[in-house]
Amino acid sequence: MRHIARLLYIIVTVLRYGLDEVALSGFRQPWVRAFVKVVTVGRRLHAPPGQRLREALERLGPIFVKFGQVLSTRRDLLPDDIADELARLQDDVPPFPAAVARQLVERAFNRPIEAIFATFEAEPVASASIAQVHFATLKDGREVAVKVLRPGMLAVIDDDMALLRTLARWIERLSVDGKRLKPREVVAEFDNYLHDELDLVREAANGAQLRRNMEGLGLLLVPEMIWDYCTQTVIVMERMKGVPISQTQRLRDAGVDIPKLARDGVTIFFTQVFRDGFFHADMHPGNIQVSVDPASFGRYIALDFGIVGTLTEVDKDYLAQNFIAFFRRDYKRVAELHIESGWVPPGTRVDELEGAIRAVCEPHFDRPLKDISLGQVLLRLFQTSRRFNVEIQPQLVLLQKTLLNVEGLGRQLDPELDLWNTAKPFLERWMNEQVGWRGLLEGIKKEGPRYVQLLPELPRLLHQALQRPARDDHALLLRMVSQQRRTERLLIALISAMLGVAGGAGLMWWLVRGPAWG
Repeated sequence: MRHIARLLYIIVTVLRYGLDEVALSGFRQPWVRAFVKVVTVGRRLHAPPGQRLREALERLGPIFVKFGQVLSTRRDLLPDDIADELARLQDDVPPFPAAVARQLVERAFNRPIEAIFATFEAEPVASASIAQVHFATLKDGREVAVKVLRPGMLAVIDDDMALLRTLARWIERLSVDGKRLKPREVVAEFDNYLHDELDLVREAANGAQLRRNMEGLGLLLVPEMIWDYCTQTVIVMERMKGVPISQTQRLRDAGVDIPKLARDGVTIFFTQVFRDGFFHADMHPGNIQVSVDPASFGRYIALDFGIVGTLTEVDKDYLAQNFIAFFRRDYKRVAELHIESGWVPPGTRVDELEGAIRAVCEPHFDRPLKDISLGQVLLRLFQTSRRFNVEIQPQLVLLQKTLLNVEGLGRQLDPELDLWNTAKPFLERWMNEQVGWRGLLEGIKKEGPRYVQLLPELPRLLHQALQRPARDDHALLLRMVSQQRRTERLLIALISAMLGVAGGAGLMWWLVRGPAWG
């Protein structure tokens, strides 16, 4: 009954704010216009459509607000007035009362707020769908930002996720594409990310990890977490001072190189994805600032680490090969990768899939970002995937969302940015480091000690595997064989390296001493 009540609430909100009119306003058919007139009878719809859409999403809760945040970055798909209104969802959600925030902070630390902070600003500096932020000063004089979780979030999110799970089951049963799209798995991924956001200690840990990863790059600043004051509902971090990335004119007036800033954004994204396999996955403009401090001028500032994405080594390698093949326009290799990974049925003809991918991607090369809509490209690829029964990979849904965010940011900063040529050198360099001599040496340094320890145990482990029933040991045997092959390759590489060193040393000795017969 609670789920039915929530569904009715959503329907009433949609009608109250005239979202049906917004959704159908682009249709010109007379019967559609007549329907809009009927359903809007008796309602006062004086506010502009964009404002009504924003207010409805705010009223419906955090899941809908996040949907609006993603939409706000796609100005190529939305009218400017609606995009401007949705942009307010990034950091301008109505705050909860300052007295409530104060009570939550005191409850989290179990002491009066004056015992923790020298100053605490009652007015929040930012208010989002999950939490709001207040500036404060610690007793030792450090300026900090205090993030406070909104009260009652867990119950609202649980109700909405229950509705989404029900909807996913219906889609899977009734839609011809249901099983291929894996809606239940996608909803489960989204559920995990939202519940992770409700644990601010996890967010603080994500921020600390991202800070360590980005230290050597010199392009991104991440606030330091004050671990003595981090709990599940309240966290305290270093205060960052920057200009919101959406205020491009202010950045230009400060002397920031906007085209370089756009290129740096692409570099940061691909570094996090392919080097670290750990990326900031909520990169809407409300979470990104730019430093104008002389010591760190022009560097990005990342905020809000509630949603991060992770990729395995297999995912990174597969994605990098796909990207490079796309950038080289090697559509045959893209098709082969889809078949090798099992994303399409094994009987799929490579030439047919190659031709379909070429038709989608070829028109978009050698064009500036202002002339490319990645959303439209993904839509065409989605249509192609239906034809070839491509299975959706839930673990990559978050990456796709982040890629759309990055494209939206790049479009706002520099419409002339060539996304392909900016990313291609980075990916080629990364692949060379992974599969070239440098990759081999790094692999030897990283895995060598483990293989040396494992090598004497291989005969015993293999013997144990052979003694087990066939149905139990098949997977283990495959892993053992794979491990043995990797060990053999490593030993061959080590022996080759040793022979190379020995041969080089012998040659140097011969050159210094001269031929013995001379």
